[in-house]
Amino acid sequence: MPHDGPVGLSRRTVMTAGFLGAASLSLGLTRSNSAPEPQPSQLNNQPNVLVEQVYSQARNRHVDLVTMYPKGHVRQELPVCVMLHGRFGDARNSAAGLPAWLSSAVHEHGLPPFAILTVDGGGNTYWHRRLDDDPMWMLLEELPSWMAERGLGGPRGLPFAVSGVSMGGFGALLYARRRQERDEPLRAVAVVAPALLTSWEQMRKRRAFSSEQEWAEVDPLRHIDALGDVPIGVWCGTHDRFIEGAREFIRRADPEYASTTPGGHNSRYYRKALPELVRFVGRHLKSSTAHE
Repeated sequence: MPHDGPVGLSRRTVMTAGFLGAASLSLGLTRSNSAPEPQPSQLNNQPNVLVEQVYSQARNRHVDLVTMYPKGHVRQELPVCVMLHGRFGDARNSAAGLPAWLSSAVHEHGLPPFAILTVDGGGNTYWHRRLDDDPMWMLLEELPSWMAERGLGGPRGLPFAVSGVSMGGFGALLYARRRQERDEPLRAVAVVAPALLTSWEQMRKRRAFSSEQEWAEVDPLRHIDALGDVPIGVWCGTHDRFIEGAREFIRRADPEYASTTPGGHNSRYYRKALPELVRFVGRHLKSSTAHE
């Protein structure tokens, strides 16, 4: 039984449109929230980076929602790439250099404007359901309403792409799979140093899964075919602790773009890879828009 979705519902139940409303009600997920939410504020005095708090019933807590968009643009009506943070990270700290790289991709490389959105997914959740905390269900069921309310991602509030770093790379591949299963495929997936481990002995030490079976049900390396034909980009340093899993994924998934260059699991490598990731995502927005 998959470990994302409301407790007590099978995947078939969750994936059946006729029961999606009931599934949402079982978690208390609704498309509106009667409680007023604080107004967004600038993050670190950056006018093109807004942070606000929303309440996630899937996660049973308030979470930060951070939206970055290119300088000279407003966030309303922009397509969205959701960026999933790494282990023990959060939405605010995920911003870092992304706003500048996003502005550069648009103004210097001629890519269409889009927003990057980050949201708190938990310190060690691997973006899957754990007891009373379900960040994947938050992404699938709550994020679209939050986005639509803010004029992002079109009338349905669906991200056109997903990206992630480390644990967020694991989560991004899982999210891409879930979107494919819902017949809502993404236009692009981009991951840096995805936290893909090749043995339960290694993964068990991270204390993110209660059993080997729970891990196997969501492990991207075991469900590559479920990703469909979505364009994927992968970046990983050759001295990264996850290079073995990244190489196995590259070999078996044959992604559109793969880069394994010298570097470790650290911000120095990320600063080289993330600008490329942003441009990869933007190119797929541009190419898909040209064919619409």
